[in-house]
Amino acid sequence: MILARVTGRITSTIQHPGMDGRTLLVLDKLGPDGGPAGGYLIAVDAAGAGPGQKVLVLDEGNGARQILGGKDLPIRSLVVGIVDDVG
Repeated sequence: MILARVTGRITSTIQHPGMDGRTLLVLDKLGPDGGPAGGYLIAVDAAGAGPGQKVLVLDEGNGARQILGGKDLPIRSLVVGIVDDVG
């Protein structure tokens, strides 16, 4: 699992049919203290996260596909939760 902050959305007119209109988010990685860790991810949003929110990301393709119920989905990273506090 990775802690990250939502910094933006990706919009695309053409998507894989199995993605079913799901939102792609741009995320900046955070360290255990909630500060910047360097690097970023692009992840499918399964939690309804918005700009500026801290999120928990599953960065393992097979687990992400199992959660979304599609064994052939082109996915690696999935936002699985919104973080209220890091402490």
